[in-house]
Amino acid sequence: MSRKNHRVAVLVLEGAKPLDVGIPAQVFASRPSMPYEVRVCGAAPGLVTGGDGLSYHVAEGLDAFEQADTIFIPGYREPATTEPPAAVVGALMAAHKRGTRLAAISTGAFALAATGLLDGKRATTHWHYTKALAGKHPLVRVDENVLFVDEGDVLTSAGAASGIDLCLHLVRRDHGVGLSNHVARRLVAAPYRSGGQAQYVPRSVPEPLGDLFANTREWALAHLSERLTLETLARHARVSARTFSRRFVEDTGYTPMQWVLRARVDLARELLERTDLGVEQIADRVGLGTGANLRLHFQRILGTSPTEYRHTFSA
Repeated sequence: MSRKNHRVAVLVLEGAKPLDVGIPAQVFASRPSMPYEVRVCGAAPGLVTGGDGLSYHVAEGLDAFEQADTIFIPGYREPATTEPPAAVVGALMAAHKRGTRLAAISTGAFALAATGLLDGKRATTHWHYTKALAGKHPLVRVDENVLFVDEGDVLTSAGAASGIDLCLHLVRRDHGVGLSNHVARRLVAAPYRSGGQAQYVPRSVPEPLGDLFANTREWALAHLSERLTLETLARHARVSARTFSRRFVEDTGYTPMQWVLRARVDLARELLERTDLGVEQIADRVGLGTGANLRLHFQRILGTSPTEYRHTFSA
């Protein structure tokens, strides 16, 4: 396999949750379309007792960290009362010092916090464990209302499904929106959910609007070149603009017009990656009007220009 591939290590700890282990292993799975290779490891080679009645046989121990570019720490059972092995904590710290990116899914945040690398930083975990994480690691700025947190070289996500969001986010960071969308289609997952989306929104009476809003978002994606307003979107969803706006934020983490802008920028990103269209043509096709407007939003949202983006991610 090419040495240019990004190397991902998935760490299986005692009590590891099977879905948390499987998500990064599958998202970054070694295949022709993916510039990644995955190795699953444990504190030591051999049998690891997992959660939910499953066990794992891992071929490698912590030496797998030495070649890893990213290490994933899946969630595990009883994190508030279980300490990760000292060898694991030391190996994670050493890997981070070498420049390896560390990402935790769900309660894997407890093992990552044990390294001290989250001190003074924002982090999250499954909503059921946020108070326990804050109590056990008071220097960590625990945010219980988000799907994932990106602090650059240390990342954390909430419950298992949000691990998919975190993985897709990293694919976008590494290789652009085109590959991320390709992976999302393969997983039959939402192409992008904001890290700021609420983990858990309690409602005394559920409002059955999810399908309507999903249909409206799909409709909007097919009409990005047109003039889209809050009223237009609410009318398509057959609800009031006030109801649409409130529920849209709960469902996506964005206001409707913020979401439309992000969708337009994402489409522009894919066109920059996969076509030879000029900036003005792309701006018109995605509904941003002018190249100057596209450049403005690119700089504000992505911190780069369309030209620099194309140079980095163009196939």
